[in-house]
Amino acid sequence: MFAEERHRLIVEQLELDGKVTVAQLAERFDITRETVRRDLAQLESENFLRRVHGGAVTTTEASTREESHLVRTAIHSEAKSRIAQRALSLLPISEASVIIDAGTTTEFLAERMLRTNASAGLVVITHALPIASVLAQSPSVTLELIGGRVRGLTGAASGAQTVEEYSRHRADIAFIGTNGLHAGFGLSTPDPLEAAVKRALVASARRVVLLADNSKFDQETLVRFAHLESIDTLVTDQQPGDELAAALEAADVEVVIA
Repeated sequence: MFAEERHRLIVEQLELDGKVTVAQLAERFDITRETVRRDLAQLESENFLRRVHGGAVTTTEASTREESHLVRTAIHSEAKSRIAQRALSLLPISEASVIIDAGTTTEFLAERMLRTNASAGLVVITHALPIASVLAQSPSVTLELIGGRVRGLTGAASGAQTVEEYSRHRADIAFIGTNGLHAGFGLSTPDPLEAAVKRALVASARRVVLLADNSKFDQETLVRFAHLESIDTLVTDQQPGDELAAALEAADVEVVIA
C-alpha cells in the first residue's frame, strides 16, 4: 500500500473514532511503529491531526480549543436539559447558599430554577452574567454577583478579584461545569484564568456537584482545576466508560444518570 493511501485511511479512521493509536495502526497496515510515527508526523504537518502520547487525535481535540457561548448552548442541548432537570432535585429546599458556576449546562439549571420557583428562599452566588440575568428575574431569590473582568467568550468574570471574592465564601453547595473529565487528569478547562476561578469556587463549597454530559468524558484540556476527589456528585446523561467509572468510584463520587 502506498503512503498516500495509508494516510487517507488514517484520516478516515480519525473522523470516525476521534483518535488512533500507533499500535492499532501498525497492526492494521502491517508496518513498523516507526513508519506509523512518520505517517502521523506528516499528517500533523498538514494539519490533519494532532499527535498525542501513543497516537493522535483530531485537530478539534486541541487542549486550548473552546467554542463560543452560542455554539456551546446548541451542542448536546437535549442532554444538558435532562441533566439540569435532574440537578433540581439536589437543590436545598430553602434557607441555604448555592454557588452556580459559569457554563451552558448550569445556565439550563438556572432557567429551570426560575421556571419552577425552585430558587425560593435561596442565596445564589455566581460570577456568570447569563446566569445572573436569569435569576435576577426571581423575586424570591437573593442573588449575589461575584465581580471581576468579564470574559467575552463565556460572559463570566475572571481574574484575581473573582478568585479573592470566592475565597471569602463557604456555600452549602456548588453546581459546577467542566470542559474535560478524565480518570487520571481530573477536571480541566482551556483557560488558565477560568481554571483559577473554578479552583476557588470548588474550595468555597461544602458540597460540589458536577454537571457534565458525556462529551466531556475522557477529555483533557489545558489546565486542571480539580481532582476527582473534589467532587461529591456527578450528574450526567449516560454511564461513564469502565476506566472513568472506576476512577469515580475510587474517588467516592456519586454518579447520577439523568
